Amino acid sequence: MGLGAGILDMVLSPIVAALQPDNRAMALNWLHSFYGIGTVVTVLVGTLAFRLGIGWRTISLTFIVVPLLVALGFLYVDLPPLISDIDGGRTPMRDLCRNSSFVAVNVAIFLGGALELGLAQWLPAYAEMSLGFSKLTGSVSLLAFSAAMALGRIFAGLIGRRVDPIRLMLGCCWTSVVLFLLACFAPWPTVALAASVAVGLAGSCLWPTTLGVAADRFPRGGATMFGLLAAFGNLGGILMPWLVGVTSDSSSLRLGLATSTACPLLMAFVLLWMQSRPVADLRESHPVAHAA
Repeated sequence: MGLGAGILDMVLSPIVAALQPDNRAMALNWLHSFYGIGTVVTVLVGTLAFRLGIGWRTISLTFIVVPLLVALGFLYVDLPPLISDIDGGRTPMRDLCRNSSFVAVNVAIFLGGALELGLAQWLPAYAEMSLGFSKLTGSVSLLAFSAAMALGRIFAGLIGRRVDPIRLMLGCCWTSVVLFLLACFAPWPTVALAASVAVGLAGSCLWPTTLGVAADRFPRGGATMFGLLAAFGNLGGILMPWLVGVTSDSSSLRLGLATSTACPLLMAFVLLWMQSRPVADLRESHPVAHAA
């Protein structure tokens, strides 16, 4: 299921970027807002089904309808050429990987994925074990975190035409640092839990906006570029929850989650480096188009 969802994520991003070439960051934030919306709907429907006595196997089988509807929808949709307005075809991946700015974009999305999932996967346990809330509150906190992510991406999409994407991400990074510190060290459990949920709002735009920046800087990257970026983002989402767990085993869950503060902090420095580079340096280093 993870493999299928990952491929779908990789394919949808370049399609949306091709449909909105004048404002890719805005469009990608709108696209990825539905990730959070889907999470909220799934949790609510699943919770209702459990209360009605429906088993998890039946619930999972019922959800097969969703990807089937997506598949049927795409059978009758004309997909745009991903590099239709660029002469010469796609830039080879080896040329992209030699570009320092492209490496920086991959590091940024790695940290964005780590920020997002490092907290999300431990939030219910943190609410129960460290903050003293009930199991229900812990579950609701994850639901609120997902809803906050969806709202943040919708808002980023609304202001995307008026705000430079790197400036937007920098503001979100610094805000996330403050919220992480509050979430981990605030002496009041309610404030700590609210700050944890607010991290979802502050960090929501980092992943999709990074994709938009990459699409703007490397317009001939094609779907392969989005696949590599998604892989690095998911790698961050795998490693950070593990690091939180390892740190928690040797200290406490509170300090374990505090290690996640490094993600927005390091990402901010990566973005500052990118911002300091002239736009020409952020574009593909090979002006001559390559064949796909």
